[in-house]
Amino acid sequence: MKHTSHPKIVARLKRAHGHLASILTMLEQNRPCVDLAQQLHAVENAICNAKRELVNDHIEHCLDEMKRGDAVLEFKALSKYL
Repeated sequence: MKHTSHPKIVARLKRAHGHLASILTMLEQNRPCVDLAQQLHAVENAICNAKRELVNDHIEHCLDEMKRGDAVLEFKALSKYL
């Protein structure tokens, strides 16, 4: 099922992908570790935000449509990624 949030999530992940590629270049250029850590932190946050958006969207749209028992099981499965 495609959600309205998926295009935004794809855009976030593409930015994170590009950012990660630039970090690899920075590593090859022997850039300072503090700079690398800062950029890795930014990528980590971008991925975390994409995951949060996906999970929230799933909770709002998919769990409402399920039977109560199925929704509880789905939420339990999903909660390990929170």
